[in-house]
Amino acid sequence: MLDVENAAPPPRPDGPPPFRDDAGEISQDFVEAVAEAIEAADRPRVCALVEDLHEADLGGLIEALEPHQRPRLIELLGAQFDFTALTEVDDAVREDILEELGTATVAEGVRELDADDAVTILEDLDPADKQEILQRLPPTERVAIQRALDYPEDSAGRRMQTEFIAVPPFWSVGQTIDFMRDAEDLPETFYEIFVVDPGYRLLGSVPLDRLLRSKGPASLEEVMRDDDHRVRATDDQEEAARLFQRYNLVSAAVVDGGGRLVGVLMVDDIVDVLDEEADADLKALGGVKPEEEISDDILDTARSRFPWLFANAITAVISASVIRFFEGSVAQMVALAVLMPVVASMGGNAGTQTMTVTVRALATRQLSRANTWRIVRRELVVGLINGVLFGLIIGLVAATWFGITDLGFVIGLALLAVLSVAAFGGILIPLLLNRLGIDPAVSSGPFVTTTTDIVGFLAFLGIATLWFGL
Repeated sequence: MLDVENAAPPPRPDGPPPFRDDAGEISQDFVEAVAEAIEAADRPRVCALVEDLHEADLGGLIEALEPHQRPRLIELLGAQFDFTALTEVDDAVREDILEELGTATVAEGVRELDADDAVTILEDLDPADKQEILQRLPPTERVAIQRALDYPEDSAGRRMQTEFIAVPPFWSVGQTIDFMRDAEDLPETFYEIFVVDPGYRLLGSVPLDRLLRSKGPASLEEVMRDDDHRVRATDDQEEAARLFQRYNLVSAAVVDGGGRLVGVLMVDDIVDVLDEEADADLKALGGVKPEEEISDDILDTARSRFPWLFANAITAVISASVIRFFEGSVAQMVALAVLMPVVASMGGNAGTQTMTVTVRALATRQLSRANTWRIVRRELVVGLINGVLFGLIIGLVAATWFGITDLGFVIGLALLAVLSVAAFGGILIPLLLNRLGIDPAVSSGPFVTTTTDIVGFLAFLGIATLWFGL
């Protein structure tokens, strides 16, 4: 009989540890194996471990390594390192790595990238380093990347790919297909053919599915569609992302001020834009700068968060001054001091809920002048309903807890007032800031919190003072 309990464990395989663990995260064993190979300068081992990784996974591995190991990994991989992986890491991590690598190494890596990925890597470098790297690139690639870098930050021109297929309108469908079969320098990924005139002005586009379904002798002018969804290179990238969302696009032509075709936006670029914009809005609501990353320096992080906390400290002092005005009432009835945090918390949370929905609706253009007052009335009704419900619930709890029936009525009325004001202020304050040209995601929080705290304390302590004659 086989002695299972005392049987020797099966021998461990000689292969590398798996990249992901059971939870789908990067395996710590894999990271340690790569780190050991880097410290030993074992290039064959490093190459064997990472050769099959997708650039996104390679980016995740780079972030998991110690800072001093990251540039050494790239140096050991040499020509086998895909610089696209640097577009998948935090900005701070990428900047630290690029500072350690020589300009010759960066130039060689950038040479193999699409224009949009090259721009992502180069745009945050010092001007001198940037120019030195550009000078090392072939003229055609240098011009394409420099043109993209000349567009405003966060514009469609910074995100576009400069590799695309553009043909004249008199070409036939068959001629176009033959051209694509024979050409050796086609874009790696494309979904449509662009039709241009001799001045390279965009006339229209032909999706690949339409091209393949059309008869060979038909001209592209006959089968093309008017490209109404073109994007200007100077358009904000968020505007371009909304165009993709609205019309379910997978690619879109990018034109300059004269209508000439200069690039193409792809859906994978737009996914990154949407992620960045949502990330920026979320951070702004919490008083964190959009560019802050978990890899940032401690002192820089503390410095960037100080202004928001300082603003909140000022609003807290204002709220505290309201409480001090009623200190006599609080001293005579300790229950008021116990229940004040309940009123403030309910008002603050209700205001934050409405503010979050409003800021997001403004960012996605779902909230406009046409529907503003309808949404304001809706939020006010929601505030009144929740005010009544929680006034009854918390009022009953307070009356039972302290054995004072009138206290339940007081806090119930206070909650009705503060939740109504919180809903009203949570939408009106972001709208007002937006009309004044101030980013509501960044500025709404302190104003909404201060408003709900002041109204909550005034309502609760004021009603209590009058009700009980304190």
